[in-house]
Amino acid sequence: MDFHGLPPHNGPKMATRPVTQESLPSQAAGAPSSVAAPAPASQRRSVFIGALLVLAAAAVAYWMHARRFEETDDAQIDGTISNVSPRTTGNVSAVYAVENQIVKAGDLLAELDPADLAIAVDQARAQVAQAQAQLEAEDPSVPMTVASNESALASGQSDIAGARSALAAARKEVEQLTAQLAQATANDRTAQLEMERSRKLVAQGSVSQSDYDTRANAAAASAANLDALRQSLAGARDRVAQQQAQITALESHLVEIRSNAPRQVATRKASVIMRRAALDLAKAQLEQSERNLSYAKVVAPASGVVAKKSLAVGDHVAPGQQVIAIAQTDFLYVTANYRETQLERVQPGQPATVHVDALGVDLTGAVESLGGATGSRLSVLPPENASGNYVKVVQRIPVRIRLDPGQRGADRLRIGMSVEPQVRVR
Repeated sequence: MDFHGLPPHNGPKMATRPVTQESLPSQAAGAPSSVAAPAPASQRRSVFIGALLVLAAAAVAYWMHARRFEETDDAQIDGTISNVSPRTTGNVSAVYAVENQIVKAGDLLAELDPADLAIAVDQARAQVAQAQAQLEAEDPSVPMTVASNESALASGQSDIAGARSALAAARKEVEQLTAQLAQATANDRTAQLEMERSRKLVAQGSVSQSDYDTRANAAAASAANLDALRQSLAGARDRVAQQQAQITALESHLVEIRSNAPRQVATRKASVIMRRAALDLAKAQLEQSERNLSYAKVVAPASGVVAKKSLAVGDHVAPGQQVIAIAQTDFLYVTANYRETQLERVQPGQPATVHVDALGVDLTGAVESLGGATGSRLSVLPPENASGNYVKVVQRIPVRIRLDPGQRGADRLRIGMSVEPQVRVR
């Protein structure tokens, strides 16, 4: 067996004695003699076994120490990156931020040309004034309509009462004329009989001609009076019919007033509500225009470091367009992608040590949470395990590690730095 690869033995030296002629074994005649004999095989075997025991003890000690931790090099510093975009459309008039600049929440990053936005504010104010005037002109129409309807209703009822009184008077007149006509008819019949009798007596010479003329005139006057009464009665009856028709028309008009009055009031109220809504809309548009004017100043939503800037003076920007990225360095954590076989004993709250490659420092922290899905499942093209060519691959699950605050060198951490976390699981 070859033992040339073993390290030299540095232990204590064995005690030796001088070699004498008597201690040497007898040799054949003519054989050359040596100064010292080689080490026996049992001694070399002891050295080899001792080295193996030392290596085994070191391996066991390392294994006993390593099994208390779970570590990975697939990890990085993580945090929130705020992508700043303008909230209104316009042209960039000034830029105040540069890459790697430290900013605080509310710091001015850029400005847009406010001319068009100021004009929009003036237009919105004019629309508010117009809507306010229309509402003030329309608002009194409701009580006016109510009063007008009440007046029309009272007038209609008064007209009906007057028409009914006139109808009663016309009917009474008809009754009176009817009685007068009956009396006149009787008188006329008497006058006609008296005239005929006088005519006969005049022919016989019993009465004078003047007496006949008197009776003839009385008969003619009675007939004329009878005709006049008949005409008056017909006129009175016509007035009765006219009053009845007028009452019918007035009652129909009154019904129409009572039916249309609530509708007219409701229409006026709806018109007022519409005007008030138009005023509210104009005020909302004014508020939006004023906000758009304030949005001409692009400010930092959070404190951090400007990681990326993609705008310059003269650029035309629109809402949703990402122009500045701010890395928030106040609340950083570690995202460690452990293999699923390493997570058997990993639990939230376990202490962890994080080695930062870029800084050469070790930071302390604790496991905060385990991811809800594997990285491959959350990728753009997740695996389809139902296919026929399935190959089992050990998956990785993100583990979030919270860093303890106030540690030396933590202010130099940046999102994306490579780290090597080590979680104590035993």
